[in-house]
Amino acid sequence: MVFSSLAFVYIFLPICFLLYFFIARDIKQRNIILLVMSLIFYAWGEPKWIILMVISTLVEFIGAKIIDENRGTTKAKVALGVSVATSLSFLFIFKYFDFFAFNFANIFGLTPKLLELTLPIGISFYTFQTITYIVDVYKEKVPVQKSFATLLLYVSMFPQLIAGPIVKYSDIEEQLNNRKYHPKAVGEGVIRFLVGLAKKIILANIAGEMATKFLDGDLETLSFLGAWIGIISYTLQIYFDFSAYSDMAIGLGKIFGFTYPENFNYPYIATTISDFWKRWHISLTTFFREYLYIPLGGNRKHHVLNLLIVWVLTGFWHGSAWNFILWGLYYYVLVCLERLFLGRIIENLPSFVGHFYTMFLVIIGWVFFYFEDMDRLRAFFPVLFGFGANSFIGVTDRAVFLNHIIFFIIAILAVTPISKVIKKKFVEFKSKSNTTETIGDVSLVLLTLFMLFIDTAAMVGSTFNPFLYFRF
Repeated sequence: MVFSSLAFVYIFLPICFLLYFFIARDIKQRNIILLVMSLIFYAWGEPKWIILMVISTLVEFIGAKIIDENRGTTKAKVALGVSVATSLSFLFIFKYFDFFAFNFANIFGLTPKLLELTLPIGISFYTFQTITYIVDVYKEKVPVQKSFATLLLYVSMFPQLIAGPIVKYSDIEEQLNNRKYHPKAVGEGVIRFLVGLAKKIILANIAGEMATKFLDGDLETLSFLGAWIGIISYTLQIYFDFSAYSDMAIGLGKIFGFTYPENFNYPYIATTISDFWKRWHISLTTFFREYLYIPLGGNRKHHVLNLLIVWVLTGFWHGSAWNFILWGLYYYVLVCLERLFLGRIIENLPSFVGHFYTMFLVIIGWVFFYFEDMDRLRAFFPVLFGFGANSFIGVTDRAVFLNHIIFFIIAILAVTPISKVIKKKFVEFKSKSNTTETIGDVSLVLLTLFMLFIDTAAMVGSTFNPFLYFRF
């Protein structure tokens, strides 16, 4: 089940809201309902892999109890190592085993023996979440969770289970059994969800259709203009797609009383690559910084090697293919160059120069990310830079661009903080008097209903509706 479906919006959510807000009488009952609904949500698409998530959570639950009962001993260290290794082994078997088996066989001229397992949805996200729990218990940052059901709720909570954000246990440990509800927060959560749904259904899907049209066809006939329309469309698609899911997850979390961390902070207005990664997929970069980079030594020792490890794994986390590793190495080189000298040069230049530099390199980076087929990756770059293009402007490319010019204008505005400015002006308007506050409240209700209508119409008419990060 996906958020951008009629079944989720008009069947699953209403049932969940009814049980959660009107049937449950206390926090314990609400947790039970949320857990059951989360398991149903996951089982809707892949019921057989629920057991894997439960086992992974159980391993961390038992490991944390052993750690708590044996503080400062070798037994606690062993429990930590075994628990983390077990969770990572599940991820390795399902996501990476075939990659290593295939490449090992190729190197030695053998016939590869592949498992060909289906990748369980969300395993890359919930594996990292279970790791944050047991590591923070070991470091005594959080108390051990005595209820397995509560820990399973943390891991399986449907708003952020499938595609994040990666919510550290410490982020919501207190909220699991002690959270408050306020109509204003619920209203804000509903609006955040509907805004995210609109970003996904309207902006991401339109961009995705154009990206597929230009990037998945015959590259020998692709024009220079077509290549740029395609990769810019993908640049917009992946942002709107992933940030939309994060918006919906954060909105749903707020409805149920949880505060999830922000996952995006307008990354396409960044002026350096380092700045971009402070704004893009924040929960992932936070995880790697706190649970890998700093334990390896951070900036204190071997920081160049530590960065290499982090960026290779960042790329590899996104998929078991060489293009993702190249993508990670690409950003490793750029970040190192900025740390050495490039960053200081960019900072002394006008901000628009830094912005152009950053967006150009980010767009090039998405080329590595998009093409898992290395032959197509190699074939696309010459076209992108005008060397291998069949023509400079294709027969239909100009028409496609002009027909979508309004979309591109709206999409480019949507990646900027213009919505924050509008929201600030709206809050200032409401605070002027009781009359303006009433007008503002009525306007908000009407806007919410309008967004729901638009989202519904888009879902009914849409046949292109993938979530990109589901496959990671």
